[in-house]
Amino acid sequence: MLTIALPKGALLNESIQIFQKIGLDFSAFLDSKNRQLQITDPSNQAKALLVRATDVPVYVEYGQAQLGIAGYDILLEKSPDVANLIDLKFGYCRMSVAVPADSPYQSPLDIPHHGKVASKFVNCAKDYFRRLDIPVEIIPLYGSVELGPITGMSEAIVDLVSTGRTLRENGLVEIDELFASSARLIAHPLSYRLNRNQIYNWVEKLREATTSMAKV
Repeated sequence: MLTIALPKGALLNESIQIFQKIGLDFSAFLDSKNRQLQITDPSNQAKALLVRATDVPVYVEYGQAQLGIAGYDILLEKSPDVANLIDLKFGYCRMSVAVPADSPYQSPLDIPHHGKVASKFVNCAKDYFRRLDIPVEIIPLYGSVELGPITGMSEAIVDLVSTGRTLRENGLVEIDELFASSARLIAHPLSYRLNRNQIYNWVEKLREATTSMAKV
């Protein structure tokens, strides 16, 4: 039976919707009374695991799920050994550098050498500033990253931005974008090759569903 890893949080609703489009129903995960972390589709064709968004690539990489849905940001941050098959065209956001609105820094190039940058995306932040040849200290924060500049712990942050509302409410502005992110269908590379006939059909159905939903 096909096993799919679904992400808790912001991507869950649309992940369930796109699987419903191809005949797999995991909507029980949306029931507030549900406490199950593994459910089987009523048609008995597949089962789904409900896991933390950052753990989806782990379940896929280690073969506990053949398919999964993960944000492109997580794939870049974690660099898992998975096949990135389809841009599912939802969950749009961007990875940005932000500073206080009254900061003298108008560009990342203005950030002083050995300045401090807070981020939960440590690897993405390191790679970005390395490419710019700006030596900075990356401070790992996994809660409210916006507090870094507010408290004076960091000059800037690197974080995901959707509408920008959280930044504005905390007096921060974007000064650069690292990359755009969206939900991606990922697969276990070996499972995809060895069970291509079984998995390929589902992948193609999802590809068609993504195309049709994008046209709406």
